[in-house]
Amino acid sequence: MSSIDDFLGLVGQLPGVARTDKARWSQFDVVGQRFGYLWEPTVTVGLKQTIAEQLALVGERPDVFEVQFTAYGFGWVVVHLERVERDELAELVFEAWRLSAPADLVAARADRLPV
Repeated sequence: MSSIDDFLGLVGQLPGVARTDKARWSQFDVVGQRFGYLWEPTVTVGLKQTIAEQLALVGERPDVFEVQFTAYGFGWVVVHLERVERDELAELVFEAWRLSAPADLVAARADRLPV
């Protein structure tokens, strides 16, 4: 299962990422576009996904994923880190980043998941 350190390690491998710490959470942006949140006390992250992916994840495993919100055609999911494997977390983080990153960063990264 995954940890906060796993999440931070995965995010740290992606180009253009900036972290901003708030009072109760941290937010993650790629070139000014938000793609994730971290709530350390609850060991959860919020990640940008397509609405179809949001519904599929929550529908298949509601013990691992929760609907966070929908906005601008995207469905955000809460991920309980201690209930998701690291390789699946890598895919989710990469997809969230890719949905927010500018085309040149996405093209340069290609389909290489963080490890």
